[in-house]
Amino acid sequence: MLEGAKPLDVGIPAQVFTTRASMPYEVRVCGAAPGLVTGGDGLAYYVAHGLEALAWADIVFVPGYRAPDRDDPPQAVVEALIAAHDRGARLAAISTGAFALAATGLLDGRRATTHWHYTQALMARHPRIQVDENVLFVDEGSVLTSAGAASGIDLCLHILRGDLGVAASNHAARRLVAAPYRSGGQAQYVPRSVPEPLGERFAATREWALHRLGEPLTLDTLARQAEVSPRTFSRRFVEETGYTPMQWVMRARIDLARELLERSQRSVEQIAADVGLGTGANLRLHFQRILGTTPSEYRRTFTRGE
Repeated sequence: MLEGAKPLDVGIPAQVFTTRASMPYEVRVCGAAPGLVTGGDGLAYYVAHGLEALAWADIVFVPGYRAPDRDDPPQAVVEALIAAHDRGARLAAISTGAFALAATGLLDGRRATTHWHYTQALMARHPRIQVDENVLFVDEGSVLTSAGAASGIDLCLHILRGDLGVAASNHAARRLVAAPYRSGGQAQYVPRSVPEPLGERFAATREWALHRLGEPLTLDTLARQAEVSPRTFSRRFVEETGYTPMQWVMRARIDLARELLERSQRSVEQIAADVGLGTGANLRLHFQRILGTTPSEYRRTFTRGE
């Protein structure tokens, strides 16, 4: 946690990865040194740990902080982040915490994002980073970045989904009363010169589709539900989500298949029918394309002890 740390950015990973019996994580909050850290928005924090905690961590979250476009983090922090990464820890930035990761050089040549208000500043200060200003989060394996505070929830749930599976991630989302899945490719809520009046209508259409994934869902069907033309629906859906309607439906079906693979003993053929993909061969094809693995291998990974 750096001086000027943003309250939501601090609280989100602590809440998602909370230390509890049902979660295989232990959360420790640290600063450049133990003691009082002045936060943003009128808050301050007392942290029990200094940078020595980074030598223990498997995942290091860097919350956003005040004036990242003007001030680099202390050199000791930069060196501790590099050392943690070198020994195998994942580094994850929420919002403007990306500037601290950028200062390490670990984002050079990689994709990254940050809060939309600071994307241009990140590009200017660190031109070797491939800054993507139109996504909620970016996963580059050992280094991850997210946009504004709320997208930190999406990043944390994404990490949890990779570590423990869809069921555990969805359980955490329900506990937080948060959306269980918003993909990294979904667009940030960047202010537009003309308000988007269809945003809520499309959200309702997506919710409607999620309850009907086993049924035939075409562009015409979704556009009719949204009460717009297929052309308008397709164009504005991409603006809202970063995916075409059919890409979004396919990923939603794959996510439902993942949860069924984790939670049930239904065969791949049965699950394919349940999620609207028809055949096991079709499910395997799209599962491999999107996740880089097979349904059977995925089930083995996330059904420990069975």
